[in-house]
Amino acid sequence: MKKTLDEHAERFSEAASTYDDEQDSAAYCMCVRDVVTHAAPTSRDTVLDLGTGTGAIAFELTSTADRVIGRDISTGMLEQAQTKANVEHVENISFAEGRFREPNIDSDTDIDIITSNFAMHHLSDDEKRDAIAVISSLEPRRFVLGDVMFFGSPNPEEPFYDPSVDDPATVGTLVDALTDAGFAITDVEFVHEQAGVLVAEQ
Repeated sequence: MKKTLDEHAERFSEAASTYDDEQDSAAYCMCVRDVVTHAAPTSRDTVLDLGTGTGAIAFELTSTADRVIGRDISTGMLEQAQTKANVEHVENISFAEGRFREPNIDSDTDIDIITSNFAMHHLSDDEKRDAIAVISSLEPRRFVLGDVMFFGSPNPEEPFYDPSVDDPATVGTLVDALTDAGFAITDVEFVHEQAGVLVAEQ
């Protein structure tokens, strides 16, 4: 049985103190690089990073964006991210609790770009569709998703994910959800047979 979001939050909070040191796989690092490259914010842009974790994507974007907003379900991850912001004196970034389907964004905040990396795969396919619909409703001009996703049939002998906690979709399922929500796919980056980056604009 898949874990609930609250169970995911607790699991990530428990792992928060060592999370950064453990994210060293080639595929993860390539997805981070590609998400940051494709997000490409300008000095006028506000970026929302969903499933921000300890801020791997968010901090990379602060050098060019006007403002970066990080949202996550894990208190422990958010505390780690805020500590890094304080230590590094990064002033154009903020963190708070928020979910894909309830991102906790003020109605008067205009979001220009939304990013997410290695987080949406915890949702079921129907939940992904709901999340993408919410993302579209925020009217960003660009959404960049790096995640576990299947470019073909995954090799059961070499899973890139844990079926007890993860629920990855095929690339086709994600593309369909994005286009149905009003996005146009402008780039697809193959990182691994079970990981990649999708760039969508509207």
